[in-house]
Amino acid sequence: MLSHYFPGTLLPAAFATCVLACTPLYAQAQTQEQAQAANPAPDMAAAPTWKLSGFGTLGVAHSNSREADFSSSILRASGAGASGSWSPNVDSRLGAQLDVSQGAWSGVLQVISEQRLDHSYHPRIEWANIKYQMTPDLAVRVGRIALPVFLGAESRKVGYTIPWVRTPVEVYGALPISSSDGVDATWRWNAGAVRHATQVFSGSTDQDLGYGLQIDAKNILGLSHSIDYGPLTVRLSAARARLNTDIAADLFAGLRMFGPQGQMLAERYAIVDKRVSMISAGASYDPGAWFVTAEMGRTRTDSLLGGGTSVYVGAGWRQGAFTPYVGYAQIRADVATSDPGLSLAGLPPPVAAGAAQINGALNTLLATIPIQTTWSTGVRWDVAADVALKLQFEQVRPRGGSRGTLINSTPAFRSDRTVNVTSLALDFVF
Repeated sequence: MLSHYFPGTLLPAAFATCVLACTPLYAQAQTQEQAQAANPAPDMAAAPTWKLSGFGTLGVAHSNSREADFSSSILRASGAGASGSWSPNVDSRLGAQLDVSQGAWSGVLQVISEQRLDHSYHPRIEWANIKYQMTPDLAVRVGRIALPVFLGAESRKVGYTIPWVRTPVEVYGALPISSSDGVDATWRWNAGAVRHATQVFSGSTDQDLGYGLQIDAKNILGLSHSIDYGPLTVRLSAARARLNTDIAADLFAGLRMFGPQGQMLAERYAIVDKRVSMISAGASYDPGAWFVTAEMGRTRTDSLLGGGTSVYVGAGWRQGAFTPYVGYAQIRADVATSDPGLSLAGLPPPVAAGAAQINGALNTLLATIPIQTTWSTGVRWDVAADVALKLQFEQVRPRGGSRGTLINSTPAFRSDRTVNVTSLALDFVF
C-alpha cells in the first residue's frame, strides 16, 4: 500500500523492518500478560510490566527550488528541491518503543527508521537504557539516552507531540545528533508550587554517516535544568564535547602540502579533537486554548563547523479539532563564512591553479555554516484520537552567501533567494 504513495523509495520495507525489529519483544510481552491473566501471581508488584508503543509520520514536502534540497536535517541524503520537487524523505519516519519496569528498575528500547545519508531507511536504536530509581526524587540511567538540550529533546522525533510539522530546523538542526551512550542522573525537587528537575549527563556517540564516513563526539558532559509552574515550562541546558570526523580529509591533506600557511589552515578547520560547546534556553506557556513557545541556542567550535546563534518563536490557537499556528526562526553565523585561503602570490601557474581549487573547496564548505530566516504558518487537524494531519507553508531565505540549512546545493545556487516549502504530514501514535 505504501509503495503506491511513495514509488521508488525504500520507505515501505524500512518501516516494516523497524516494526519487525520489536516483534519478538512484543510477542514475549503478550505471552507474559496472558500467563499472568490465567495465573495471577501472589505478589503482582514483583512481576515486570511490559508496554509496547509506537509513533510515526507519513509526510511529503514540496519546494519550488531546483538549486538545493530543503531538508529537516543535514543527516538526510535528499530532500525536496534539487533531488525532486516532491519528497517523502524530509519528515517520514516510524518508531517503535518497548518499556519494561519492575520495582525501582525500568528499561526502554526505542528503534527509529528514517532516511539516512546512504539513502537507506535502516532502523537505528535511538534509546536503549536502564533506569534505577534510587529515591522518589533521584534516578540514574545507563545506556543510550536522549541528549536533554532542547524543550523537545525527548520527543523531537515524535511528530504527534508537537504542533508544527517538524521542530524548527534552525534551532534543532544545530544538534542533529539526538542521543548519546553514557550515564545521567536526574534529581526532582519542589520549591513551593514550582517543580524543578536537575539533570547531569555524560557520554559519547559514534554516528555512521555512510560512505565510510563517521562523526565521533567524545567526553560529552552537560547540565540541564527544567522548571514547571502551572502552564509554564522552562528548560536551560549547557553541554560540551570533543569532535572527530574524517569529513573533508582530502582537502586538509591538500592544504598541508602547501607548507606552514596550509598547515595553519588545516589546523584551524580540520574537525580533529575539536572542542564544541552549546547552550540553549527555551520556554513554553500553554494555558489550554492557546500557546506560545520560544527557544534559542548557541553553538561554538573552532573548526569547519563554525558556530552560530539560533532562535525561534511560535504560537497557536486551538479551535476545537483545529489548531492554526505561526512561527518565525532565524540562525546567524558567529564566525566568518569565507576565508582568503592559500596565498597564490609567487606560485608557479600550475601550482597556483591547484591552490585556487583548494581555496574554492574550502569556501564551498564554509558556506554550509547556516545563515537563514524562516517564516511559517500552518494548521493542525486532530482527525481522531492519536492521529493528526498537518499542513504547513514556509518561506525559507538563506542569507549572506550561505546555503542556510539547505543541502545538496548545485553550482547554480544563489543565496538571498526565498525558497517556498509546502509540507503535508500525517502523525500518529499507537
